[in-house]
Amino acid sequence: WAFPTHNDDMGITTTGMTLRQYFAGQALTGLLAKYGIDNQDHFMEQTAIDAYDMADAMIARRYK
Repeated sequence: WAFPTHNDDMGITTTGMTLRQYFAGQALTGLLAKYGIDNQDHFMEQTAIDAYDMADAMIARRYK
């Protein structure tokens, strides 16, 4: 997990995001900064795919 679990005062437990989700979010920020935002569906879908591909590559690199 990228962030630990949390128990609030009411006993509700929430989990953080996975490391993969965290890395994908970081990659997404960079992709959008470089290429901007295009509201066309194929652009948004491909950008999400690219962000997760980068996250997967970072995780694979981490365990080499």
